[in-house]
Amino acid sequence: KLYLFTFLPFFFLRNKNEPPLDKGFIPWLGHVLEFLKDAGKFLSRMKDKHGDIFTVRVAGIYVTMLLDPNSFDGVLNDDTNSFDFSNRRGQLLKKIFNLQLPGYYPASERKWMEQHFHGVNQQKLNASMNAHLSNVMLKSFESRSPSEWREDGLFELCYSLLFRAGYLTLFERRDDVDAVYEEFRKFDDLLTKLARGSLKRGKVVATSQDRLWDLLSPGHVNGSWQQSYVQFLQEMGVDADMQKKAQLLQLWNTQCNAGPAAFWVLGFLLTHPEAMEAVKSEIRGLPSLQDTSLQRRPLNQLESQSTPVFDSVLSETLRLTAAVMINRKVVKDKILRMANGKEYHLRRGDRVCLFPFLSPQMDPQIHEEPQMFKYDRFLNEDKTVKKEFYKDEKKLKYFTMPWGAGKNICVGKEFAVTSIKQFVFLFLTHFDLELCSPSSKLPPVNPSRFGFGMLQPDGDLRVRFRLKTMQHEM
Repeated sequence: KLYLFTFLPFFFLRNKNEPPLDKGFIPWLGHVLEFLKDAGKFLSRMKDKHGDIFTVRVAGIYVTMLLDPNSFDGVLNDDTNSFDFSNRRGQLLKKIFNLQLPGYYPASERKWMEQHFHGVNQQKLNASMNAHLSNVMLKSFESRSPSEWREDGLFELCYSLLFRAGYLTLFERRDDVDAVYEEFRKFDDLLTKLARGSLKRGKVVATSQDRLWDLLSPGHVNGSWQQSYVQFLQEMGVDADMQKKAQLLQLWNTQCNAGPAAFWVLGFLLTHPEAMEAVKSEIRGLPSLQDTSLQRRPLNQLESQSTPVFDSVLSETLRLTAAVMINRKVVKDKILRMANGKEYHLRRGDRVCLFPFLSPQMDPQIHEEPQMFKYDRFLNEDKTVKKEFYKDEKKLKYFTMPWGAGKNICVGKEFAVTSIKQFVFLFLTHFDLELCSPSSKLPPVNPSRFGFGMLQPDGDLRVRFRLKTMQHEM
């Protein structure tokens, strides 16, 4: 009897209108091993087998994958309170950051974030970010001749410069930025394993977190973003121990994606000369290019200028390399109505997941040759921004989703986009940049990063760069 009771959940009956179920061959574990190895490859295979909606068993959990972007609103904008986001978020915060926050925290935090990443406050952050980018880029050449070529891995270069500028902008701690960056990269390498439970919270994790918590202890810079966040936590009644852990969460939230995104942008440009020339040609035509230098700290160059080619390159880069997963727990039985008219029953207790990387972003019915980088994919023939894409002859609301969507779309999207643009703009206008080997190719993606925002490369791309003797040499 105990034997039958133990395995009973593996054989429970499904309703006839539930999505196709693929449990895998291993009891309880199901498809977990394949999912952890390469979620993108696994889910692509399941999509080919089952279509745009199906349920898979992963370590005892039944996850319904919804991959039809025309049907996403049934989850993203559900008004029946059938889905819960905070439960899964709370589990991840505990696993990764050893952090527990009040149940009402997410809504309050979002309101606070909107105040700081929108409007006038965002403009102040943009200006500060631009100034810090200029400083850290100049500092990298302090000990050598400006005309001397320097070699580095492009990923390390982009990540380190953008992290340092972002950290100085939000945390305003100048004395420990190098130590914070080095420790952050160690922790970031452990993060996906912590989230998936394949790494126990042992000495290595504890040491890395302890070090970061100490380094992130609030300073006394009045009016800084960090100080304002600490004050918000105090007003929320969060104790001192959780305050320091929450700051590591925000460090990761704000700094984990910009560097990798900039790497992919510059990497695609360097390996696609026609795209690089198109972007440089557009930048050469900007009036604001005149009489600027890193020392003069040109502010908001790209926000005030129309750069449709650059914007298309960024959109295409994010289409190929942003791989967020949008998870919800089904808290009560739900009938999900698909765009094609079909209805599916979602069980209470299961999870539903959208994976925009697979569809719409890599869907050949939406984007022709989706594996290829096409810098003008998001441009109309008249060089205006292309916003109309279709699937099954239906215009799509969601044709790329690097920032999520719906009620939980990334609050800091505009700040992040501006930071990436500022960085690439400054690099292309003030540095000569080229591949160490003209035949070099971009490294493949690290499959363990699927579901965690921007993908990271499995390897690096060697480049060399130097300060331009004259800016107008571009």
